[in-house]
Order: sequence, then structure tokens, then C-alpha cells
Amino acid sequence: MLSRLAPEVKQYLIVTGNYWAFTLTDGALRMLVVLHFHQLGYSALEVAMLFVFYEFFGVVTNLFGGWLGARWGLNRTMNIGLGLQIAALTMLLVPPAILTVVWVMLAQALSGIAKDLNKMSAKSTIKLLVDDSQQGQLYKWVALLTGSKNTLKGIGFFLGGLLLTLIGFTWAIASMAIMLTLVWLISLMVLTKDVGKASFKPKFRQLLSKSKPINVLAAARFMLFGARDVWFVVALPVFLAAQLNWSHWQVGSFLAAWVIGYGVVQAVAPRFTGADLTTARQHIVVWAGLLCAAPLGLAVALWQHLPVAEAVIIGLAIFGILFALNSSLHSYLIVAYSRHDGVSLDVGFYYMANAGGRLLGTVLSGWVYQQWGLIACLVVSSAMLVLAALAVSWLPKREQASS
Repeated sequence: MLSRLAPEVKQYLIVTGNYWAFTLTDGALRMLVVLHFHQLGYSALEVAMLFVFYEFFGVVTNLFGGWLGARWGLNRTMNIGLGLQIAALTMLLVPPAILTVVWVMLAQALSGIAKDLNKMSAKSTIKLLVDDSQQGQLYKWVALLTGSKNTLKGIGFFLGGLLLTLIGFTWAIASMAIMLTLVWLISLMVLTKDVGKASFKPKFRQLLSKSKPINVLAAARFMLFGARDVWFVVALPVFLAAQLNWSHWQVGSFLAAWVIGYGVVQAVAPRFTGADLTTARQHIVVWAGLLCAAPLGLAVALWQHLPVAEAVIIGLAIFGILFALNSSLHSYLIVAYSRHDGVSLDVGFYYMANAGGRLLGTVLSGWVYQQWGLIACLVVSSAMLVLAALAVSWLPKREQASS
């Protein structure tokens, strides 16, 4: 079947497969680190600090990774990302005495660079496969890629909790490193090197976008993912383990189910938000406004002492559906508004903002939860979502943006 596909499509399918394999290990690694170091007695803020370099270097990687992708080709950046993730996993196989906070932060820095090289490569490639006049098809392909990636990340959460329970931290890391090494070797043999290479040699001064829609979407993305991670990335799993006495298996399974469902909603988002650029642009403000109320509603439920487990499950489900629709719209619009030649420059800039929001959200998640608890994290999340909604209201029509 692959032999009958166009060479570009075959290459994209291979890139997507690599992205999926990477995402599976990335989700599992996140859950392993959170639960393992919480089990060792680390506070919520200390656990959050383990991911600071991961998110910080995601900011740097997306900015310069887009430039590298335009100069070298997106498949080279994909293979570099896979190699760095293997190195990051290998760093965590040292004896427990060496597995200090600083060492784990350095390993997470490599993982952050690897993750964003992979994401930028896959998201940029899809722009090159669909004609600019077929915006509905572009949205569906972006939604399917994004949704399937997050579904696999959810499975990774589940896998991380399961592996930690069954075989322990060290063997879990080793098994993932072996699996990803096999994927990397195949990738080195079958991927071509020129997909996504710009026809011009982009200069460093072109790294920072001057396009209004790209800047608007980047600002909205910064707030959107900061609002998610301020309560989801550290505060929620620690809350479930410490306050509800859930086991590693239960925490990993619950968060995995959420991310899987979130990915499914992302994949079918065009059915609910409209499958063309004009409709998507009009709907994004509406969906952003609805999302603002979700974490605030959960905060009120916890403040009123409603049954905690039920409130968290229902609140997280509502938040997940609305967040998935917003995220899918954002992911499509950045690809739609990006330039065709040198697409990775715009996509890299955008995901730099994404990583910046995750960095802010991760630090706030540990600090706010440790100081004031989960309700405060939810209130901060709602405030950031209001800012995201205000940002996307400034998004111009595509015709205006290109004039």
C-alpha cells in the first residue's frame, strides 16, 4: 500500500509514526518522574522544578528548531530529536545516588529539546502536503495528527503508571530506551533529508515573527497552555495521590483516560467547530469563552465541599472537551496562517510560545498548589483563559493578514 502513495505522503507517514513513538515515551516519562519523585518525598514545588529545564529548553528549541528545520530539512530535526530522547532516557539509568534533582533536570532538558524538535517537524510537514485552497482538508489532517498524538500521550501516562507499579523506575526507563532506539535506527535508514527545507536561507533576524495573526495566536497559545498546566501537570496528580490517597496505578490510569479522551475530541473537532478557515476563526472566540468557565466551576464545587472525587472527574471531563476543541482550533489556525516557504519558522515561533506557557504553568502549578492548594490553581487557570480569549478576539481575517 505504501508503494502506491506519493513519496511526500510516505515520508510524512513515517514522520508521523516517529512522532507517535516519541510521544508514547514522553507521556510515560512524565508520569514516571512525577510519581517516582513524589514517592521519594519530594514536595509539589520540588517535583515541578524537575520540569523547569524541560519547558525552558522547549522555548529555545522551538525558536531555533524552526530555523534549523528551514535550513536543514524537517526529517533531520526529527532524527536529532529521537536521538536526544534516547540520551535523556539513558541519563536516568544511573545509580540512585547520582539521580539528584540537578541530574534529573538536565535529563529533562534534553527531553524537552527532543520533544519540541519532533513536534515542530511533524506539525510543519503537514502544511506541505495540502494545497492552500483545501483549508477544510488541512484542518482535518491537523486535527487528526494532533488528536492521535495526544491519545498516545494519554496511553503513555497509563504506561508510565503501570510500568512503575510492575517493574519499577529503572527497568521502565530501560525498556522505553530500547524501544525508541529501534525506532530511531529505522528512521535513520528510511527518511529523506529535504522535506521542509526552505528555498531561501533564513537569517536569525527572521526568527521572531512580525505577522499579526502569528503573534496573536502565539500570545493566545501561551495563556492557553499555561492555564492547563497550572493545575494539571503537578498539582492534580499530587492532589490525587496525597489528598485522595489514589495509588500510582489509579493516578496514571485516570490521567491517561483524560488525555486519551482529549485526543479523541481533538481529532473530531472539525465536526463541531466548522471545517473551514472562516468558520474556525469565527468560532474560536466562542469556544475560548466557554473554556474560561470550566476551571472556575470546578473551583466553586471544591470550595462548596461537594464530593471531591466526583467533582474532579466531572470537572476535568468538561474542561478536557472544551480545551481539546480550543487546542485543535489553535493548531489548525497556526498552520493555515503560516507562510508556505519556510513554514517551520512560523510554527517554531508559535510553539515557542506554547512551551513558554507550559513553563510558566509548571512552575505556578507547584508553587501555587504548595502555598494555597488546588482551588487557587483553578482560579489562576481561569484568569489565564480569559486572557487567551481576549487575545484570539484580535485575530484578523486571513485576507487582511496577507494584505
